Amino acid sequence: MVNSDPRAELDRLVQAHGDDYSSLSRLIGRNPAYIQQYIKRGSPKHLPERERNILARYYGVAPQLLGAPEEEGAKRGGLKLVPKLAVGASAGAGALAEGETLAGKVGFDEAWLRKLGVEPANVSLIRVEGDSMQPVLSDGDDIMVDKGAALKPLRDGIHVIRIDGVLMVKRLARAPGGRLSVLSDNPAYPSWPDRDPVEVQVVGRVVWVGRRL
Repeated sequence: MVNSDPRAELDRLVQAHGDDYSSLSRLIGRNPAYIQQYIKRGSPKHLPERERNILARYYGVAPQLLGAPEEEGAKRGGLKLVPKLAVGASAGAGALAEGETLAGKVGFDEAWLRKLGVEPANVSLIRVEGDSMQPVLSDGDDIMVDKGAALKPLRDGIHVIRIDGVLMVKRLARAPGGRLSVLSDNPAYPSWPDRDPVEVQVVGRVVWVGRRL
Protein backbone atom coordinates (compact mmCIF):
# COMPACT_ATOMS: atom_id res chain seq x y z
CA MET A 1 0.00 0.00 0.00
CA VAL A 2 1.37 3.44 -1.00
CA ASN A 3 1.95 5.77 1.91
CA SER A 4 0.87 9.21 0.61
CA ASP A 5 1.37 11.08 3.90
CA PRO A 6 4.35 13.48 3.44
CA ARG A 7 4.89 13.67 7.22
CA ALA A 8 5.19 9.88 7.49
CA GLU A 9 7.53 9.81 4.48
CA LEU A 10 9.78 12.49 5.96
CA ASP A 11 9.83 10.76 9.34
CA ARG A 12 10.76 7.48 7.62
CA LEU A 13 13.67 9.21 5.86
CA VAL A 14 14.82 10.79 9.13
CA GLN A 15 14.85 7.43 10.92
CA ALA A 16 16.44 5.54 8.01
CA HIS A 17 19.35 8.02 7.80
CA GLY A 18 19.86 8.40 11.54
CA ASP A 19 19.11 12.13 11.48
CA ASP A 20 17.45 14.21 14.17
CA TYR A 21 14.69 16.77 13.90
CA SER A 22 16.64 19.73 15.25
CA SER A 23 19.53 19.28 12.79
CA LEU A 24 17.10 19.13 9.87
CA SER A 25 15.37 22.25 11.15
CA ARG A 26 18.69 24.09 11.15
CA LEU A 27 19.45 22.74 7.67
CA ILE A 28 16.40 24.54 6.28
CA GLY A 29 17.04 27.68 8.35
CA ARG A 30 14.22 27.22 10.85
CA ASN A 31 14.05 27.04 14.64
CA PRO A 32 15.21 23.71 16.16
CA ALA A 33 11.66 22.50 16.88
CA TYR A 34 10.27 23.18 13.38
CA ILE A 35 10.56 19.69 11.86
CA GLN A 36 9.37 17.93 15.01
CA GLN A 37 6.32 20.16 15.18
CA TYR A 38 5.58 19.55 11.50
CA ILE A 39 5.82 15.75 11.84
CA LYS A 40 4.29 15.25 15.27
CA ARG A 41 1.80 18.12 15.55
CA GLY A 42 0.96 18.91 11.94
CA SER A 43 2.19 22.48 12.17
CA PRO A 44 2.67 23.84 9.57
CA LYS A 45 0.06 21.91 7.62
CA HIS A 46 2.32 21.83 4.53
CA LEU A 47 6.04 22.38 4.14
CA PRO A 48 6.77 25.56 2.17
CA GLU A 49 8.26 24.98 -1.29
CA ARG A 50 11.75 26.25 -0.35
CA GLU A 51 12.07 24.03 2.74
CA ARG A 52 10.55 21.05 0.93
CA ASN A 53 13.04 21.33 -1.95
CA ILE A 54 16.03 21.59 0.41
CA LEU A 55 14.96 18.39 2.18
CA ALA A 56 14.25 16.62 -1.13
CA ARG A 57 17.77 17.43 -2.38
CA TYR A 58 19.30 16.38 0.94
CA TYR A 59 17.63 12.95 0.86
CA GLY A 60 17.82 12.51 -2.91
CA VAL A 61 14.08 12.06 -3.35
CA ALA A 62 11.46 13.77 -5.48
CA PRO A 63 9.75 16.81 -3.87
CA GLN A 64 6.40 15.11 -4.54
CA LEU A 65 7.28 12.53 -1.90
CA LEU A 66 7.34 15.39 0.63
CA GLY A 67 4.08 16.95 -0.49
CA ALA A 68 4.84 18.85 -3.70
CA PRO A 69 2.01 18.71 -6.26
CA GLU A 70 2.56 16.42 -9.25
CA GLU A 71 2.33 19.38 -11.65
CA GLU A 72 5.37 20.92 -10.00
CA GLY A 73 7.45 18.02 -11.27
CA ALA A 74 5.99 18.39 -14.76
CA LYS A 75 6.97 22.07 -14.87
CA ARG A 76 10.54 21.09 -13.98
CA GLY A 77 11.04 18.65 -16.82
CA GLY A 78 8.75 15.63 -16.49
CA LEU A 79 9.86 14.02 -13.24
CA LYS A 80 8.72 10.41 -12.81
CA LEU A 81 8.40 9.00 -9.31
CA VAL A 82 9.80 5.45 -9.51
CA PRO A 83 8.65 3.15 -6.68
CA LYS A 84 11.38 1.71 -4.48
CA LEU A 85 10.20 -1.64 -3.14
CA ALA A 86 11.10 -3.05 0.27
CA VAL A 87 12.24 -6.30 -1.30
CA GLY A 88 15.67 -7.71 -2.09
CA ALA A 89 16.73 -9.81 -5.05
CA SER A 90 19.24 -12.34 -3.83
CA ALA A 91 22.68 -12.36 -5.40
CA GLY A 92 23.81 -14.94 -2.89
CA ALA A 93 22.45 -18.26 -1.70
CA GLY A 94 18.86 -17.20 -2.39
CA ALA A 95 16.06 -15.92 -0.21
CA LEU A 96 12.30 -16.18 -0.36
CA ALA A 97 10.71 -13.08 -1.83
CA GLU A 98 9.08 -10.66 0.59
CA GLY A 99 5.88 -8.82 -0.19
CA GLU A 100 6.24 -5.90 -2.55
CA THR A 101 5.84 -3.22 0.12
CA LEU A 102 6.59 0.32 -0.96
CA ALA A 103 9.69 1.72 0.76
CA GLY A 104 9.52 5.09 -0.95
CA LYS A 105 9.79 6.77 -4.33
CA VAL A 106 12.75 8.26 -6.17
CA GLY A 107 12.42 10.90 -8.88
CA PHE A 108 13.95 10.29 -12.33
CA ASP A 109 13.70 12.45 -15.43
CA GLU A 110 11.22 10.81 -17.81
CA ALA A 111 13.27 11.71 -20.89
CA TRP A 112 16.32 10.02 -19.33
CA LEU A 113 14.28 6.90 -18.59
CA ARG A 114 13.11 6.73 -22.18
CA LYS A 115 16.73 7.02 -23.35
CA LEU A 116 17.35 3.83 -21.35
CA GLY A 117 14.77 2.23 -23.62
CA VAL A 118 12.14 1.72 -20.93
CA GLU A 119 8.57 2.86 -20.40
CA PRO A 120 8.66 4.93 -17.17
CA ALA A 121 5.49 3.27 -15.84
CA ASN A 122 7.14 -0.17 -16.04
CA VAL A 123 10.20 0.38 -13.83
CA SER A 124 10.81 -0.04 -10.11
CA LEU A 125 13.82 -0.10 -7.79
CA ILE A 126 14.86 -2.98 -5.55
CA ARG A 127 18.07 -3.77 -3.68
CA VAL A 128 20.64 -6.46 -4.32
CA GLU A 129 21.36 -8.89 -1.47
CA GLY A 130 24.57 -10.91 -1.68
CA ASP A 131 27.65 -10.88 -3.91
CA SER A 132 27.15 -13.60 -6.52
CA MET A 133 26.94 -10.96 -9.26
CA GLN A 134 30.15 -9.15 -8.39
CA PRO A 135 31.89 -7.23 -9.84
CA VAL A 136 28.91 -5.92 -11.81
CA LEU A 137 26.48 -5.81 -8.87
CA SER A 138 27.33 -5.61 -5.18
CA ASP A 139 25.43 -6.27 -1.99
CA GLY A 140 23.26 -3.26 -1.16
CA ASP A 141 23.11 -1.83 -4.70
CA ASP A 142 19.83 -0.37 -5.89
CA ILE A 143 18.86 -1.73 -9.28
CA MET A 144 16.21 -0.47 -11.68
CA VAL A 145 14.10 -3.29 -13.09
CA ASP A 146 12.15 -2.97 -16.33
CA LYS A 147 9.13 -5.21 -15.81
CA GLY A 148 8.02 -4.58 -19.38
CA ALA A 149 10.91 -6.76 -20.57
CA ALA A 150 9.14 -9.81 -19.13
CA LEU A 151 6.50 -9.43 -21.84
CA LYS A 152 9.02 -9.36 -24.70
CA PRO A 153 11.29 -12.00 -26.25
CA LEU A 154 14.16 -12.70 -23.88
CA ARG A 155 17.42 -10.80 -24.43
CA ASP A 156 20.68 -11.98 -22.91
CA GLY A 157 21.59 -9.88 -19.87
CA ILE A 158 21.03 -9.44 -16.16
CA HIS A 159 17.48 -10.07 -14.97
CA VAL A 160 15.49 -10.37 -11.78
CA ILE A 161 13.90 -13.83 -11.79
CA ARG A 162 12.02 -16.28 -9.61
CA ILE A 163 12.89 -19.96 -9.41
CA ASP A 164 10.88 -22.12 -7.00
CA GLY A 165 9.56 -18.98 -5.30
CA VAL A 166 13.05 -17.55 -4.71
CA LEU A 167 13.64 -14.02 -6.00
CA MET A 168 17.16 -13.56 -7.37
CA VAL A 169 19.21 -11.50 -9.77
CA LYS A 170 21.20 -13.49 -12.34
CA ARG A 171 22.58 -13.27 -15.85
CA LEU A 172 20.40 -15.07 -18.39
CA ALA A 173 21.61 -16.40 -21.72
CA ARG A 174 19.83 -18.48 -24.30
CA ALA A 175 21.32 -21.97 -24.56
CA PRO A 176 21.14 -24.55 -27.38
CA GLY A 177 17.88 -26.41 -27.85
CA GLY A 178 15.74 -23.68 -26.37
CA ARG A 179 17.24 -24.15 -22.91
CA LEU A 180 18.29 -21.30 -20.63
CA SER A 181 21.56 -20.57 -18.83
CA VAL A 182 21.19 -18.94 -15.38
CA LEU A 183 24.62 -17.58 -14.51
CA SER A 184 26.42 -16.01 -11.55
CA ASP A 185 29.13 -13.48 -12.49
CA ASN A 186 31.10 -14.35 -9.36
CA PRO A 187 32.85 -17.71 -10.02
CA ALA A 188 32.63 -18.56 -6.32
CA TYR A 189 28.90 -19.14 -6.77
CA PRO A 190 27.08 -21.82 -8.79
CA SER A 191 25.48 -21.34 -12.19
CA TRP A 192 22.83 -23.43 -13.93
CA PRO A 193 23.74 -23.66 -17.62
CA ASP A 194 20.88 -25.92 -18.66
CA ARG A 195 17.50 -24.91 -17.26
CA ASP A 196 14.06 -25.39 -18.73
CA PRO A 197 12.69 -21.86 -19.41
CA VAL A 198 9.39 -22.96 -17.87
CA GLU A 199 11.18 -23.19 -14.51
CA VAL A 200 12.38 -19.57 -14.69
CA GLN A 201 9.92 -16.72 -14.18
CA VAL A 202 11.40 -13.50 -15.54
CA VAL A 203 10.32 -10.54 -13.40
CA GLY A 204 12.21 -7.91 -15.38
CA ARG A 205 15.49 -6.85 -16.93
CA VAL A 206 18.04 -4.83 -14.92
CA VAL A 207 18.67 -1.58 -16.80
CA TRP A 208 20.49 0.60 -14.24
CA VAL A 209 22.40 0.30 -10.98
CA GLY A 210 23.10 2.90 -8.30
CA ARG A 211 25.27 2.56 -5.23
CA ARG A 212 26.45 4.63 -2.30
CA LEU A 213 30.18 5.43 -2.35
